[in-house]
Amino acid sequence: MDEQPIAEARANLSEITAQVRLLRKSVMLTRRGHAQAAIVTAELAEAVEAVGGPDVATDLLARTVKDRP
Repeated sequence: MDEQPIAEARANLSEITAQVRLLRKSVMLTRRGHAQAAIVTAELAEAVEAVGGPDVATDLLARTVKDRP
């Protein structure tokens, strides 16, 4: 996942949005080197909401990864 400081992302939001949409890459927004938020495809955001939001999606993914051999 690419990283981008929030201050730089503000200035490049159109380019970041195009990268996420066209290349289907997520971009982690950072402040002082620490992850704060992410820009993801609309489809991923909709899928997260469809399963009940970020907390439920995180729990489902954690269980899925844990159950893999």
